[in-house]
Amino acid sequence: MPFVPLVVNKPFQTLVEEDGTIVILDQTRLPAEVVFQRLSTLDQVVHAIRSMQVRGAPLIGATAAYGVAIGLADKADVLAHIIDTLAATRPTAVNLNWALSRMQSVLAALPTQDRLTAAWQEARAIAAEDATANAAIGQHGIQLLRQIALTNKPVNVMTHCNAGWLATVAHGTALSPIYAAHAAHIPLHVWVSETRPRNQGLLTAWELAQADVPHTLIADNAAGLLLMQGRVDCIIVGADRIAANGDTANKVGTYLKALAANAHGVPFYVAAPLSTIDFDCANGAAIPIEQRAAAEIGAGNTPVANPAFDVTPAALISGIITQRGITLPAALHTLRS
Repeated sequence: MPFVPLVVNKPFQTLVEEDGTIVILDQTRLPAEVVFQRLSTLDQVVHAIRSMQVRGAPLIGATAAYGVAIGLADKADVLAHIIDTLAATRPTAVNLNWALSRMQSVLAALPTQDRLTAAWQEARAIAAEDATANAAIGQHGIQLLRQIALTNKPVNVMTHCNAGWLATVAHGTALSPIYAAHAAHIPLHVWVSETRPRNQGLLTAWELAQADVPHTLIADNAAGLLLMQGRVDCIIVGADRIAANGDTANKVGTYLKALAANAHGVPFYVAAPLSTIDFDCANGAAIPIEQRAAAEIGAGNTPVANPAFDVTPAALISGIITQRGITLPAALHTLRS
């Protein structure tokens, strides 16, 4: 049986449509408290994405798609403005622009009076496809963990940031194979890095606790030591944008884990749906890196650099897990459709 998250003892999805609005779980309040927010205006959707009330590349894309529908409910004749406003919220997560481009393609040619209904239909399709893709990622990724379990039990997996069901419409990306393995009774343990400065690793720990998956929270800088000590069998992380050559942007700190994994012969995998691959982006140098506010680090008057992401070169990536299977970075072009 697939893992179905429970929030306040009820099965829950991160994004729920309700009476012309969407209801989200405010991730800025986790793990301390569970708070739901209703988004009924374009401004509220923009704030939710920018402030990281919703986060994770796939969930950002789906939320933006619904944001188009919500915006059109007020002004059906300003599609371009709605698209541009949502596109400006987060520069690195390619799923955002992918979803908005898809909405634009479907809606622009329609008469104004037909756009609203079509927008809701397309947003629902984008959300449903994300859930399906992530479930498939789990089924492909479980094969890696099953193979490791033949010689090492429990399987020790390290991850970074949060790429679970909170970051997607359902199932997660990097955590989807972990949930699939747990459901299949494959013994495993997850090393969860805290992921400063926003501590999204705490969200991963919160998720894993709900699913009864054994895990240990670690300081980000402890990862290298664990890899050196042979206490990690593989690393699986998510992605916010994958360039055509396989270079991958993910939460800052990912690159350091990839370097340490390479130094100690530990396989390093990226899990993401096809919508996260930007075939128009040649390599990692072309990926825009979001610079976030100094206040997130809280250094007073000290000058602060706060890049939200870093780029892991394709040469450090053992494979990219998508809904179509596990692909070498150099073969990503075979997935282009």
